[in-house]
Amino acid sequence: MLLRSLGSFLFLVGVAFAVPAKEKRVHRHADLSDHAHDDAHGFQYDHEAFLGKEEAKTFDQLTPEESKDKLAKIVERIDVDKDGYVTHAELHHWIKHRQRRYIEENVDKHWKEYDQNKDGKISWEEYKNTTYGYYLDEEFDDVDDKATYKSMLVRDERRFKTADRDGDSIATREEFTAFLHPEEFHYMQGVVVQETMGDIDKNGDGKIDIDEYIGDMYTSEDGEAVPEWVETERKHFSEFRDTNKDGYLDATEVSHWILPGEVDHADNEAKHLIHETDTNKDDKITKKEILANWNMFVGSQATNYGEDLTKRHDEL
Repeated sequence: MLLRSLGSFLFLVGVAFAVPAKEKRVHRHADLSDHAHDDAHGFQYDHEAFLGKEEAKTFDQLTPEESKDKLAKIVERIDVDKDGYVTHAELHHWIKHRQRRYIEENVDKHWKEYDQNKDGKISWEEYKNTTYGYYLDEEFDDVDDKATYKSMLVRDERRFKTADRDGDSIATREEFTAFLHPEEFHYMQGVVVQETMGDIDKNGDGKIDIDEYIGDMYTSEDGEAVPEWVETERKHFSEFRDTNKDGYLDATEVSHWILPGEVDHADNEAKHLIHETDTNKDDKITKKEILANWNMFVGSQATNYGEDLTKRHDEL
């Protein structure tokens, strides 16, 4: 959260504990990675899927030799029945485990910041006061861009109230998880769509045009050639996203775009990794086959990803 000016110490203290701005935005679907799944241009998607998004960030501290050694230990962990093979079911379970752990660790981190009275719950007042400071009039007069902060407060309150299923203005751990990660909860889908519309619909007309759609993904720079994927996205907008062909995306069309139904990304990724690694095509992979393709699982260039592999094996 960036402040252009601070008029009070209390606001500084409040903002210090706020959810980082990048986490305010809802992930548009519960995918395994924000990277494109395109092995021709790198394995970042696979790394984050296999290790988890946060854990994947520190892997560049390891040499290739260290990476492969640590990966071998992870493979032993994945092979639950200890038969020397990693099956689809075992790999699927592991990837789901890594994604759940990312969410749990993220909630743990913020829970300690917001549960000020340590009662095992987080009230709206606790969240609001910790995030925005103890303002009685909520006018943000000491901040230059106060309209933005007032808008953020309204947005946060709407999301908090939706997550608060019993309406007592106090979030249990599950409700607070829904607040931080609404994309993971079916009953939060309306908020996911509403916030996405609010982010992309820059002119506030209640719908998204092609320029707003592309502008949310890509900003051109002087003299820069437009990437091919941008043109592909333009086609996707007109051919697939804009189902009624009126030139805009309304809330229903946005819902179909960002909430694509019951897609098991972990299952798809497990199938993908086995397909790419299973040299003898017996539908299961050995440690040898995995290590022969180690950079697909955990990175490259002394690798870019893998906090899992910098932790002790028994911590995973």
